[in-house]
Formats: sequence, structure tokens, C-alpha cells
Amino acid sequence: MMFANVLIEVFAKGGPIMYPIAIVCVVAFAVVGERSIWWLRERSKRDPKKLEQILAALDNGDFLSATNQAEGSQDPIIRTIYHGLNHTHSSMQGALQVSAGVELQKAGRFLGVMDTLVTLAPLLGLLGTVTGIMGSFKFVGNSDLAVDKVTGGIGEALIATAFGLGIAIFTLIPFNYFTGKVARLQFELETAATNVEVLVNAAKQKGFQTEIIRRDRSRTPAA
Repeated sequence: MMFANVLIEVFAKGGPIMYPIAIVCVVAFAVVGERSIWWLRERSKRDPKKLEQILAALDNGDFLSATNQAEGSQDPIIRTIYHGLNHTHSSMQGALQVSAGVELQKAGRFLGVMDTLVTLAPLLGLLGTVTGIMGSFKFVGNSDLAVDKVTGGIGEALIATAFGLGIAIFTLIPFNYFTGKVARLQFELETAATNVEVLVNAAKQKGFQTEIIRRDRSRTPAA
């Protein structure tokens, strides 16, 4: 309770620029919290064991088994593979790219907002610094110089700057972390898509060659 009172008192001394800084602070906490919860949920959905089973089925040319195992999975990698396997007779590569793009769009949600907050918060703090110093200078030239008013303007400038930098630092660390997570997910999606394309093409090629061998044997007269 005492901490809340001190925080409110400091906020009031920060001047009018503290209100937009407060809005930025609320948005930063909301976005960081939402992204943290989302990534924790996505982490629980990952199923590397099933992914290996699907790739093994594709390696054996069993497309039906791979598709059945991938169906209904919450793993973003497996969802992408499932979407591609449903288009093996048309544009599988395009289907994989579209599905991967959807997954990356979900993973990269609000990164632009966080990037903006990292830049906006210090700028608002700097604006508070300028307005606070300007307020102090109004009393410097007066004959009845009020020290408390001059120091109040300087305090307003420092408080706004401190809050702006604090919000930027708080947002920057999760922003870099989530950006790295998105980059890693992109790499995993691209790797999985490449593996699927290679395995499917190899399985089709094997099936084509097997069909040619069977036809040649059927045409060869019995000895």
C-alpha cells in the first residue's frame, strides 16, 4: 500500500507527459504478457516424437499413414506438414508455404507493436524532459526565484525520462527474445517443408521406377 502511494506521488510529479507514458506502459505489459502466455501454450503443443513418426512414414512412402498421424495435431510444424500432404497431387510446395506463413504470422503477432513501444517510450520520456526543463526556465529569470519550482521542473524531467527508459528496457528484452523464437520457428518450418518435399518426391520416384520395372517384366517372354 505504501509502495502504491509513493508510485502515485511520483507519477503526479512527472507532469502531464506521464499520462501517455502510462498508456504505453499498460500496452507494454499487456503485449508482453499475452506473448508470454502464447509461447508457453505453443511449447506444450510441440510433439517431436510424432513428427519423427510422420517423417518415417513418408520415407517409407506411406502417405496415408503420415496424413492420418498429422491430422488434428496442434503442433505448428505438423499442421504445416498436414496441409502440404493434402496437396501432394497439386501444388504441395505452395501449400506448405501458405501454411508456414500462417504459422509465422501467428508467432509474430504484436512484434511490430513491441518494436514501436521500444522507440516510443524513450521519446516520450525525452519529451517530458524538455517540457520539465522549459517549465524550470520560466522561473529562472524572475526576481522572486522560487527554488522549489525550479527543482520541481527538473524533477518532472527526470521522472519522465526514467519511466520512458524503464518501459523501453522492459519491452526490449522480451522483444528480442520473441523475435529469436519466431526466427527459430521459421527455420524449423522451412526444414520440415524441405524434408517433406524431398521424401515425397523420393517416394514418388521410387513408385514410378517400380512401376516401370513391373511393366518391363510383364513384357519379357517367359523362358
